[in-house]
Amino acid sequence: MPYDYTGKIALVTGSSRGIGAGIVQAFDERGARCVVNYVADPQGRNQADAEAVAASLRNPLLIECDVGDAAQVQAMMSRIAADCGGLDILVNNAGILRDRTIGKMSEDEWESVLRVNLNGAFHCLRGAMPILRPGGRMVNLASVSGQLGMFGQANYAASKAGLIALTKVAARELARRRVTVNAIAPGFIQTEMTRDLPAEVVAHALAALPLGRLGEIADVVNAALFLCSEEAGYITGQVLNVNGGFFM
Repeated sequence: MPYDYTGKIALVTGSSRGIGAGIVQAFDERGARCVVNYVADPQGRNQADAEAVAASLRNPLLIECDVGDAAQVQAMMSRIAADCGGLDILVNNAGILRDRTIGKMSEDEWESVLRVNLNGAFHCLRGAMPILRPGGRMVNLASVSGQLGMFGQANYAASKAGLIALTKVAARELARRRVTVNAIAPGFIQTEMTRDLPAEVVAHALAALPLGRLGEIADVVNAALFLCSEEAGYITGQVLNVNGGFFM
């Protein structure tokens, strides 16, 4: 099995399902102790899914935390420091979609997406810095939408474009500590989010994909494993596109 994370502590935000769950399970399989994060929802689905993911891991730490709330993030980092002694890997994966054209987008639809997708990553980056060990790794899940500006995604595209800029600034500021900070920009990946897209949108995307297929969660997982590895130690401030050639 490629890559060995034995002895490492890895936090993956929004890891109750989808890409986040795939990443946290992959780190666990390779020896890391993993922190599973979820945000509470009225139906309790996020907690149930996060508990199911945690049950599949060896020695997990399960933490409820709304990454959009700076105080909750600080409490999460304090608990990680107390229970695990520090942090080696942070993957900012938590994100939401609330698509609508600009003319119809409400203030809440705009602000809620920026709050989770961009503010949340900032809170976690800043909160992790005091407990991140030298040689640590940070990976932010951006999106091809942040590079192209997809129709009806002003809030989502802006949050992901901002996340790319945040990645580059953090990479400069943390380089002296031998911490690398990179972003992954997935294209159309088969997740719960894409399953909710209209059929015509998916068909249009497939027609524009040189590789002729939607991506799989494993495609993004493999990119995260690489960027967090020793082999990627001289890569920082970069955006790794995982999109089947949709954007080159």
